[in-house]
Amino acid sequence: MVGSGKTLGLVFMIGATVLLVAFGVWAMTALGSSETTSGGATLGILLALLVIAPVFGVGAYLFRKGGQEQQELAQVQKEKQILNAVLTRGQVTISELVAEMQLPAEEIKQMIQTLVGKQLFSGAVNWDKGILYSVESQKLTGDGKCPNCGGDLVFAGKGLIQCRYCGSQVFLTKRAAESTAAAGAT
Repeated sequence: MVGSGKTLGLVFMIGATVLLVAFGVWAMTALGSSETTSGGATLGILLALLVIAPVFGVGAYLFRKGGQEQQELAQVQKEKQILNAVLTRGQVTISELVAEMQLPAEEIKQMIQTLVGKQLFSGAVNWDKGILYSVESQKLTGDGKCPNCGGDLVFAGKGLIQCRYCGSQVFLTKRAAESTAAAGAT
């Protein structure tokens, strides 16, 4: 479960704090009696800290990691929203994504680049017009034409084809890029 680390960490930290307070109260009452010496009470407190401090530390670590997991999941959900918009509509503008997601355009562009880097987005992007195209890789590489203007596409890098006329960039998944490169070599 996502976020369970944060909850478990909070439980550990609260449990360690409660144990420390309870042991401190016990140590103070034991000091008041004639059976316990101050050296014995000090040793007891140190031993309790040796046990309770690591529990608190583990709780703090889990709490922090759980928070990071929640942030990462939120980012993945935003990226998924972009992919779903492009796949369901066929093409979508960055300004439409900005309006839908209530995020700045630069953040949307960065998420698109992240999706390309993760090889999850296979399609074309015209950065000048701010349009994302969902096009199957085989269709793009089969006829070698730009989905934006119909111009010729040329290889511009690993997994990247670019239109030499309008500048649209077509991103291919790793498998499609390898098959396109193999077809071009023959």
